[in-house]
Amino acid sequence: MQGAAEIVRIMGLDGSAWALMGAAAAYFLAGVGSAIGIGISARVANGVLSEDPAKFGSLLVLSALPGTQGIYGFITAFMILGKLGAAANPLPASTGYQIFVAALPVAIAGLLSAIYQGMVCAAGGSMIAKQPGEVGKAIVLAALVETYAIFGLIASILLLNQIK
Repeated sequence: MQGAAEIVRIMGLDGSAWALMGAAAAYFLAGVGSAIGIGISARVANGVLSEDPAKFGSLLVLSALPGTQGIYGFITAFMILGKLGAAANPLPASTGYQIFVAALPVAIAGLLSAIYQGMVCAAGGSMIAKQPGEVGKAIVLAALVETYAIFGLIASILLLNQIK
């Protein structure tokens, strides 16, 4: 862990600053990805709804799916803030840096998977426009992308739980 300690020393940030940057990155990046993904999917949904408003329920589900990554980022940020609140003593810089790094899986996986899930959901919305009975297939395909956001969340949780 000597390399990480050297980076922490060079940057001159204390442990709480590193940890807060991790919480912010988890929430911000996953949230931005969700907003972009929902935007991509909702644009197609609006086009389909202009032709057939009865498909709203199916399209709502597909448009909302990319929003889950933002929730995963929020959960991780909340866990980090809880870890900060539980620290009785000032947080060592190396511990804060570890927390920052532990937040990266959900931050990066959330950002990218939400955008790509939005693209898959948009394609699913186009499919529903022509074949309304195939909504289940569209959701399953979108859930495949979701898997990697869940892996990012699990990785961040596991990493955070290893930090003393």
